[in-house]
Amino acid sequence: MSKKIVLGVSGSIAAYKSLNITRLLIKSGYEVKVVMTPAAARFVSALSFSTLSKNPVFTELIDQDTWSNHVDLGLWADAFIIAPATATTLAKLANGIADNMLIATYLSAKCPVFIAPAMDLDMWKHPSTTFNISKLESYGNKLIPVGIGELASGLNGAGRMAEPADILGYINNSLNVEQDLIGKTVLITAGPTQEAIDPVRFIRNHSTGRMGIELAQECGSRGAKVELILGPTNLEIEHPSVDVTPVISAQDMYEATISKFEHSDISIFCAAVADYRPKTKSKSKIKKSESTFSVELERTPDIAMECGERKTKNQTTIGFALETQKGLEAAKYKLKKKNLDIIVLNSLKDKGAGFKHNTNKISIVHRDGSINEYPLKTKKEVAKDVIDTLISLS
Repeated sequence: MSKKIVLGVSGSIAAYKSLNITRLLIKSGYEVKVVMTPAAARFVSALSFSTLSKNPVFTELIDQDTWSNHVDLGLWADAFIIAPATATTLAKLANGIADNMLIATYLSAKCPVFIAPAMDLDMWKHPSTTFNISKLESYGNKLIPVGIGELASGLNGAGRMAEPADILGYINNSLNVEQDLIGKTVLITAGPTQEAIDPVRFIRNHSTGRMGIELAQECGSRGAKVELILGPTNLEIEHPSVDVTPVISAQDMYEATISKFEHSDISIFCAAVADYRPKTKSKSKIKKSESTFSVELERTPDIAMECGERKTKNQTTIGFALETQKGLEAAKYKLKKKNLDIIVLNSLKDKGAGFKHNTNKISIVHRDGSINEYPLKTKKEVAKDVIDTLISLS
């Protein structure tokens, strides 16, 4: 079950960074609800937070003659993050002045509370701010340290709100989110490749890259540095630990993967790489003339197999096999031929599996012949199952 986060946003220019905090939390698998002070809504719209969080945003204790239930919201959360927390908000939190929805929710919260201050240098150093922070910490609240740098006033010093990626890492560590890939570099290939026939036509398959993207996010959220080699897709990924290298053709993917493979601890070959490409590419658009038309094809590089040949004893490799018939036989063959540690098998015959679905149904085949079978799950859940299996190998 995903962790539930309430994000409190108060009236600071740093409120724009809270949009990225929301995005990163969602990408990391958290469920997020946002509560804003009226002043915060003057910097960033509630609609922006609602769009990113996929949840209504709370801005008023009494909204259009309706009482907003701050008690339910406070009890719902597994953690409450207040970012940015202005000097005024710190004072209200410390003294229980519940004149807005954020403070009222804070007073009802039974979960850990994380506070990320944001203000100018002189405000940050003022004795009243120091006193309020000390008081809040004495209540058991956790302070996320401010950064040092250029401030909105033009001054340079302490008072900047911590960066969104640092806040995410702080939350992950504090909530004991699995961080079992810290120190590891994970290389992942994902998506289709696109093989040109002429300047306007190409060969490709139906892969969207979603499975590989979910794997990248799962590895990044568990502490890994992720290198994602991503073929043409409309999907986006934004995670502070994931570096994306976009590619088009199988040759592009081959070159990018080989260049990074030596430095990876774990490699996951999830891409649906084209097995064949046109032997020659026309430099101009091929005109329609004959009733039939043929294209001579040649094999593309087998990326997983070449990496398997280069693999050292300290490296782990995982493959994917999408089959339509004799799936287990084909998966076992690929597992051995490509020197993989495990292979993830799925079939287009299973409803809800394969391309263009948010779900997948997999079996994980091991080198010793053992097989773990899983029911139909979301691809986010499948990614967790695959990485859990990977961890169990060590």
